[in-house]
Amino acid sequence: MVDFSAGIASEMDLSLLCIVSVAITCLSEAARVFPDGPFNASVGETVTLRTTLTPTNTPFVVVSWKFGSKDIITSHSDVNFTAPEYEDRIAFFPSTASLELRGLTLSDSGEYTVSITPADSFSIVGTTRLDVFVLVSNVTLTSNSTDLVEFSSSVRLSCSSSGSSLSFRWMNSSSEVAHIDRVQITDGGATLIIVNVTRYDQGPFRCHVFNPVSNGTSDPVNLSISYGPENINLMLSPPKEYFEEGSNISLSCSAVSRPPAQYMWFVNGDKLPHTEPELRLTNVQEGQRNYSCQAFNNKTLRYQTSLTSVVSVLEKISGVSVKSSTNLTVEGGMSVNLTCEASGSIFTRTWMKDGVNLILTDNMTLYDNNRVLSFDPVNRKHSSEYFCNVSNPISSDGAKYIMVVNYGPENVRITGLNEITFKHTLKLTCSADSTPAPSYTWILNDQEILYNAPEFIKEEADYSHSGDYTCQAQNDITGRSSSSAVHHVAVTEPSPCPPGCIAGIVIAVCVIIGLIAGSSYFIYKKKSKSSNRRFSEGGNHTNQAFTAQELNYADVNFLKHENSGSVLQPQTNSLTDSSDYAQVKVNNKPPAAATPPSYDVHMQRVKRPAPQPGVNGAQTSAQVHKHPSH
Repeated sequence: MVDFSAGIASEMDLSLLCIVSVAITCLSEAARVFPDGPFNASVGETVTLRTTLTPTNTPFVVVSWKFGSKDIITSHSDVNFTAPEYEDRIAFFPSTASLELRGLTLSDSGEYTVSITPADSFSIVGTTRLDVFVLVSNVTLTSNSTDLVEFSSSVRLSCSSSGSSLSFRWMNSSSEVAHIDRVQITDGGATLIIVNVTRYDQGPFRCHVFNPVSNGTSDPVNLSISYGPENINLMLSPPKEYFEEGSNISLSCSAVSRPPAQYMWFVNGDKLPHTEPELRLTNVQEGQRNYSCQAFNNKTLRYQTSLTSVVSVLEKISGVSVKSSTNLTVEGGMSVNLTCEASGSIFTRTWMKDGVNLILTDNMTLYDNNRVLSFDPVNRKHSSEYFCNVSNPISSDGAKYIMVVNYGPENVRITGLNEITFKHTLKLTCSADSTPAPSYTWILNDQEILYNAPEFIKEEADYSHSGDYTCQAQNDITGRSSSSAVHHVAVTEPSPCPPGCIAGIVIAVCVIIGLIAGSSYFIYKKKSKSSNRRFSEGGNHTNQAFTAQELNYADVNFLKHENSGSVLQPQTNSLTDSSDYAQVKVNNKPPAAATPPSYDVHMQRVKRPAPQPGVNGAQTSAQVHKHPSH
């Protein structure tokens, strides 16, 4: 007997396995029937619940659409069965099994399921969701107050709109309003509350309302927030620390304030009848005044006062003078004051001496704000040009004073020769340290000879001018006389030949002797050669004739040497610069020894004294000229 129960059991297990397999396959396919996410649409619109299946030319065996548990349409072998309530509201697309719904209402929102049985495959089931929304419209923003005061007022902004499933976003200008301590967003985002508003909460504020299918934005709302005054500032124009008399000055006051502040002005604490932000001062006079301004906000009821601005008006420096306490300044225990006076607004006085800044010495002091320069006692070193410069920040002027300290005479001295030759000029000079220059009196051997002349000059002095010369100096300003200076002068007889003359003669004789010796030796050598030549030729010249042919003269000049120690020989034949001629006879005999003439003989022969060597020991040169005999 065949046991069919086992076979039946096996077939039932196989069928169950197939069902489970088909169910898993169907669930897997369902996940791929629709795209991710719900379908969103607005009331009255048309929506297509489109599947993700590829269009096919082979019709599906069965397609069934349901809304929740309610049938919408079933398509079988090209025959469609539509629920009555969906007649004329749907369209079915058999190639993809998609469904179109028209004239949507909020009640169309929900879950939609499609079941598809292909001809050559297992059934496919897909589920999706449709959300139907009312469009956003009529977005309106309102404020409970628009006139606020900073730090003390709060504001409530409310946003209303038509539509369904609404969301709200708040904007301040172009920035989204964040939820912070002072900001609260309530009523599902429809209300914005700002506590203790600041100037940065002025807006414009906007409310943006949106849902998945539409959005809308309200008109802007601006808040009027009053603040200030603050950061008050007082400006001076032109921006100077000091002004000259007669200037025009402008002061302007500004402050950060909403609404604009009202201003009040004060000078030295007293209120001025002026309420404009600018205060003009014309033709100002010397003095110092303290100006300030005060700003007031009639909304916040707050005040703020500026710092004080000092306006200093100065008079220009003029009429500077320096005067001495005495008309006559004399050295010797006297105290002198130089006083510097001026008109105008005086700030500083500075002193200069001979063009450089004054450096005080031990007996110089400045007092009374450098107004007085004191010398105690004054001395000759203080004689200088003094300059006092008076200044203030807008001007300066100065004056000079030349102080002459009179002193002396002191250190009287006489300069000149102590010995002069008879008939020569006598010149003596007397000098002394004195200001002003003293007058001089000359005395010779206790007899006054000249008054008020620093020099004593006597041409062709004679023996009566020998003696002791005394010079006395007198300063008429100081009233002082000096002790006398004495100078002895001796007038001597002239020498027949002064030492220089004798020295010149000796030098001239030596030069002549040297020239004679040299010339004789030269002539001797030359005669010897000529005689030998004539003797060899048979000549019979006599010594006398020969001697006569060799007669020459020597012209000796004495010149003062100015450059070197060598003898100069200028090329001149002037007889006026020459001494007497010396005749030299030369023969072929050895020359006789030369003997200098005696002094008396020489004095008789000279026509004029020989040039003398200089006092400083300058060298003397000899000039020799040869003149042929006639």
